[in-house]
Amino acid sequence: MMMRVDEARLAGRRPSLALTAVLAIAAGCSGASPPAVRTGPPPAPATLWQALAARQQAMRAMNARARATSWIGGDRVRATVLMLVERTGRLRFEAEVSLQGTVSILTTHDGVFQLLDLRNGQLQQGPACPANVASLIRMPLAPGAIAAILLGDVELPAGAAPEGAQVEWDATRGADALVVRDGNVETRVFFRPDKPDEIVGAAVAGPDGPRWRASYEDLAPVAGGPRLPGGIRFAERGDSFDQGVEIRFKDRTLNADMAADSFTITPPAGTKVVDVGCGPGG
Repeated sequence: MMMRVDEARLAGRRPSLALTAVLAIAAGCSGASPPAVRTGPPPAPATLWQALAARQQAMRAMNARARATSWIGGDRVRATVLMLVERTGRLRFEAEVSLQGTVSILTTHDGVFQLLDLRNGQLQQGPACPANVASLIRMPLAPGAIAAILLGDVELPAGAAPEGAQVEWDATRGADALVVRDGNVETRVFFRPDKPDEIVGAAVAGPDGPRWRASYEDLAPVAGGPRLPGGIRFAERGDSFDQGVEIRFKDRTLNADMAADSFTITPPAGTKVVDVGCGPGG
């Protein structure tokens, strides 16, 4: 993580009887959109699996500038974030605030997390568990899972295999869902039915119910890769997107070479270094 019609001012005139009837019918039906119906045969699971695999192989990294907004916890927090993203789970986020410049930097590499608070002169470091990785962009997932979401797809479970995948029609989204189960964890990848190489969302659920979901919106071509979302909305559990995180990309470059030291932070002189754990639940 809509449009209103001002009937009295439409075309500067009173609406016609026909238009009034249409608006009345629309108003009566606006409470729930009718479910989408697939008009042709569904794709084979192997087709969507191969499309996902080809996409992941084609996009291994991204250098981006985005606007991130979080409503988690009821507080609205916005910042411009410079991102270095590698699909392997190496991340670097630099948060900028107007009139202040860069205020914090978060990195992950090889299971290690660092967060530099430039305003308070403090560096936190510890394991790259979801709680720590969510310190800047409030997406409490492992680094590899976050990297996949920012690249517009999803990280499948390590033990998943294409032989057990299924395809189901999601009438609410109007999309084909590639359903991948690994034990009691279910991952769904949503594809456009008319363009089965384009991903419009993802969701993960466990035995305790939904864990998270993401919507990939405003897909557009990006040089060096497939069509990517201009916006990503993320929500935890059964929360709405209005209670989650929205990322709007300003610009990005795919598959640029990145120096290994981009994903580590050397604390400036005088910085207080604090070792942290993962908190309750790891």
